[in-house]
Amino acid sequence: MLVILSMAFWRSKKSDQGDKAATEVNETDPPALAEPNSTSAVTQSAPESPAMPSSQDESPEPKGGLFAKMRGALTKTRQTLNTDIRDLFKSEGRLVDDEFLEELFARLVRTDMGVGPAETIRDDVGQRLRARVVHLEEVLETITTQTQSMLEQESTEIRFADSGPTVILVVGVNGSGKTTSIGKLAHHLHASGRRVVLGAGDTFRAAAVEQLTVWAGRIGCEIITGKPEADPASVAYQTVEKAVESGADVAIIDTAGRLQTQSNLMQQLEKIRRVVEKKVEGAPHEVLLVLDATAGQNAISQARGFSEAAGCTGIVLAKLDGSAKGGVILPIREQFELPVKFVGLGEGIDDIAEFDAASFAKALFSD
Repeated sequence: MLVILSMAFWRSKKSDQGDKAATEVNETDPPALAEPNSTSAVTQSAPESPAMPSSQDESPEPKGGLFAKMRGALTKTRQTLNTDIRDLFKSEGRLVDDEFLEELFARLVRTDMGVGPAETIRDDVGQRLRARVVHLEEVLETITTQTQSMLEQESTEIRFADSGPTVILVVGVNGSGKTTSIGKLAHHLHASGRRVVLGAGDTFRAAAVEQLTVWAGRIGCEIITGKPEADPASVAYQTVEKAVESGADVAIIDTAGRLQTQSNLMQQLEKIRRVVEKKVEGAPHEVLLVLDATAGQNAISQARGFSEAAGCTGIVLAKLDGSAKGGVILPIREQFELPVKFVGLGEGIDDIAEFDAASFAKALFSD
């Protein structure tokens, strides 16, 4: 009996602490474009809970820095690709002719890089090496150089506001890894010395709010939550308002996972944009689209729909470590003028990195 009572007391106490974990937005209707009278206060979110396993998150960073992490994340893609290409060669090498180039093209397409990028790489190999007997290493070096050139972009850095908090809106379909990517991004910015406020705008999915609250607690940043199915625009407004009042450097706002074909939900994104701009001029400063690397070519249609409807400014490529189709980043860069700003390299809290074309290309094809 004493054991049962003790357990009941412990659970009750833990529940009471969890209820105070984050500020809850009481408004069920967003403040539209009028200034609300808000008296809500924000506290640090809950401490780590079993909802997020810590054994993976606390693993030490692999030796070798960014390239080592890139290479580890791209293991499945690289093994599939290199095995396929290696099968084209004999011990004495292989003559680069039309037959070889077509076989190479077919294997490149298997990584979901699409026809266009695969043709570009094939043609480059043909131009450099045609009529020569070559070995695997020479072909991989040529492919790596061309891939890096195709992935080069002006900047991967976040566009921070000149004054006041930088507002980052994060969008993406259900299951893309959006909420986890937000947690990693918040940790990345927090570790660089910036004060972050999170907004749990996915009010239609309790698990997303709970997960983001756990992230906030682990990082040590503040979070704004809303009642279940509350208007996400209200949560967004309150998040930005708190960032302004507290002098935070960055406000990162989660949104409900949605399909790009759902026009009513896209209109909701536009409403969020209007609301946050009312509070901070020029906001949102970034609209980051999270794409699931395992989605392959489906990621292309996601990028197209969201970039048009949400005004995306950059891409976060998530779940790169779980995919054999890391080549999907090439058609994304080819078809959209959207920079890939971050890549998810694993399940740990540190497993996110600013995208680097040279490291990515080398990690994709290194033998």
